[in-house]
Amino acid sequence: MPKYLLLYPDLSLSVFGGGNWIQGPGQWNSLPLQSCLSLSLLLFWKRRENETKPRMAEFTVKSTIISRYAFTTVSCTMVNSGSEAREGVFEMQMPAAAFISNFTMDNVPGGSRENGVETFKASGMIPRKTQAVFMLHYEELLQRRLGKYEYIVSVRPQQLVGRLRVEVNILENSGIVSLEVLPLQNSKQRGSGKNGDDFSPPPSTMVGQTKTLAKVTFNPSIVQQTKIARNGILGDFVVRYDVNRELSVGDVQVLNGHFVHYFAPKDLPPLPKNVVFVLDSSVSMAGTKLRQTKDALFTILQDLRPEDHFNIIGFSNWIKVWQQDRLVPVTPNNIRDAKIYIHNISPRGGTNINGALQISTKLLSDYIDQNDIEARSVSLIIFLTDGRPTVGETQSSKILSNTKAAIRDKFCLFTIGIGNDVDYKLLERMSLENCGMTRRIQEDGDAAAQLIGFYSEIETPLLSDIRVDYPVDSVEQVTQNLFPNYFNGSEIVIAGKLINRSSDSLHVEVTASNSNKYILLKTDVAIDASGRNDIIGTPGVTDNGHNDQNYIERTWSYLTIKELLTSWLKSDDGKEKEDLREKAKKLALAHNFVTPFTTLKMKELWESHVVIGAVPRKPDKQRIKVSKTSADGDPHFVIDFPSSKLAVCFNIDGQPGDILRLVSDHKDSGVTVNGQLIGAPAPPNGHKKQRTYFSSITVLSDKPERSYLEITPTKVILDDGERFILPCDRSTTVGSKNLEVAISAWSNITVTIRGTISFVILIHHYKNPAPYQRNHLGFYISNSKGLSPNSHGLLGQFLYHEVKLTQEPFGKPHPLVGQNQKGAPSPTNILKVQGRLVPVVWKQRKIYNGEQQVDCWFAKNNAEKLIDGAYKDYVASHPFDTGTGFGVGQRL
Repeated sequence: MPKYLLLYPDLSLSVFGGGNWIQGPGQWNSLPLQSCLSLSLLLFWKRRENETKPRMAEFTVKSTIISRYAFTTVSCTMVNSGSEAREGVFEMQMPAAAFISNFTMDNVPGGSRENGVETFKASGMIPRKTQAVFMLHYEELLQRRLGKYEYIVSVRPQQLVGRLRVEVNILENSGIVSLEVLPLQNSKQRGSGKNGDDFSPPPSTMVGQTKTLAKVTFNPSIVQQTKIARNGILGDFVVRYDVNRELSVGDVQVLNGHFVHYFAPKDLPPLPKNVVFVLDSSVSMAGTKLRQTKDALFTILQDLRPEDHFNIIGFSNWIKVWQQDRLVPVTPNNIRDAKIYIHNISPRGGTNINGALQISTKLLSDYIDQNDIEARSVSLIIFLTDGRPTVGETQSSKILSNTKAAIRDKFCLFTIGIGNDVDYKLLERMSLENCGMTRRIQEDGDAAAQLIGFYSEIETPLLSDIRVDYPVDSVEQVTQNLFPNYFNGSEIVIAGKLINRSSDSLHVEVTASNSNKYILLKTDVAIDASGRNDIIGTPGVTDNGHNDQNYIERTWSYLTIKELLTSWLKSDDGKEKEDLREKAKKLALAHNFVTPFTTLKMKELWESHVVIGAVPRKPDKQRIKVSKTSADGDPHFVIDFPSSKLAVCFNIDGQPGDILRLVSDHKDSGVTVNGQLIGAPAPPNGHKKQRTYFSSITVLSDKPERSYLEITPTKVILDDGERFILPCDRSTTVGSKNLEVAISAWSNITVTIRGTISFVILIHHYKNPAPYQRNHLGFYISNSKGLSPNSHGLLGQFLYHEVKLTQEPFGKPHPLVGQNQKGAPSPTNILKVQGRLVPVVWKQRKIYNGEQQVDCWFAKNNAEKLIDGAYKDYVASHPFDTGTGFGVGQRL
């Protein structure tokens, strides 16, 4: 009988006919010829079935990165060469932080999306003898870690592809430095952030670079693909780079009314750390997990600096503290003893997460209180577990509330989950609520390298209590601008909208604490109107198929949506969660982002979706400049009289709990503004016995329908028929036909009534307040055109009146009048206010968070004779009091 050979390389099997044996993978087995032929026939049909499945003819990825913001388009062409319609499946791993912005399937009747964290999957029937194109667009803001941005694209076609191409275009106007392409990696191999420098990029990779532009291509032939992976490439294509940094205050870029501010200072001395390592030693950690965790901790302990302090806690059913009631300094002996303690940890028992957190937070909190070191160092807990709570308190909600109550914003909690059995949502929310980060460690990867890599990101704190401020009348809807810590190699990114698009500069101030106690950085950043940041016409950048190239606006929307999603995750209030969901959905639909609250039926939803009570802000709307007329601080009142070119100021020494009527125009415009006072001890060596601040501002509008706002330093309650609770730590805009509220996170709140009345409320928030400081509010009148001439209140009564400055006896007016020049004040200066004569002296006041200084004439004695009546006449009975006690006939 003649012999013949059937080869099945995909199955690692060869069948030899005409003999009596089969070669399998690495072995010889004797089979009868009949069995051999039967198996051959079976494999033949299996092979034919595989051949008729749609095959991938092309897989291309094109990415454009503009100032750290990445647009990625993935195109996959599948060919169905069979005689009947067959299902084509497209699957793509994406960065967890990315948002899908578009997805299309040409020639495919249907499709679906599985809403996963990292994997996008779609399928559809491909007609016979036809090809289908799957095209996916997604966007992300690259994070800076360990001094570099890392762009990762998954190249996992799972088969050899006739045409495979990855193209990455980078545009950085600041200048590109340290560009590198790593070897293809499995996600489990990444982690330390320090590997790859000594390895060559994948075969066929080409890199071209100028000062501000770079182009990286990866275009392997089938032969090259086979060398990388026999059955198709499986790995991540990774590009790393950094940018030049010149300004200490950071890089501010502006385009079409939006701005983005990148802040990553360098050459600063590191802050000392106070760190408590909390290690899960339950029985589930036995084996490789505990061994790799110990190896990582040995390395981490060796990297601690001499000025750091630390402690270690192991927990299972039992909680064992290495050094009771203290943190110890970093010395050779203490590091040695700590390694011995870690080495002797053995796995046993269950997982008492709540108990371990309570003991570790108390230990660190007591250490901070007893040593008065909070302002000179950074304190943190690094908490590592591989399981879910099984001992003690096991309810996630209780663990979260207990942890937050114990930490009290004193320090940050960083959580690490190992393996697949972790309650990752619990760890994520725990870190989000306590200013930390969380990281998932793959159990079957190099856990030690991943742990060391995560620690490397936070091992060198350079600044704490960072606040970034811009003039309140220059920007709006600014994303988060308060940050607990800045770690070396990372970056702070803030975005917002410009109120005045024609301005040629933007004032930026950064305040923070460092090893020298305190720093202040401020500068006026030039706004380039020449279009330097406009990418239209840039080769290789504008031909990527994206319709909206305002990358700065998309960066702002990306950050704002992320903040709304984080607030939603942290909230336990059902109504608040629904409000946050609607705001995130509205913004996502406006920018074509797929989020957990939207679906791929984007166009259909976009056309029909309406957010009740929400009004989109028009980009070209002319904003009214805030006036100096205000009540802020202790409180200090300032009245601006533009036509007289002078300002008048006075103090009101009220009592804690008093509610001051600031604006009263209930009968005419229907608007009333009241402010409630809170008390605090006076600073030492001062003349006052106590201080008072505005703890809440209430704005009532009774026309055409009744609505009100209650504003505190942490939240805004809006009720205009529907009740909204808006946190002050997130930028957002809501409103209705007659009332709009725009919150700039931790900065200010703008209230606009019927488009003709505007108030601005400044938020003064202290992370570490002195005994005489309280979180409080400042009140500023922005636009008073809609208020009537009958307006009253401590501020309202001056809106439609002018004053004159004279001297007694007769003489020339003070040279400051109308000139704002400095000079010695005259003791005989007199203000004429509605027929009353009020003695005044010259003073200077700071307003707008201290950003502006006002020259003003100060009326003493609780504004005696300056205001109608006396202080007690302006005390309201409750925050919603719209009483009209001051009529025209009562005025003096």
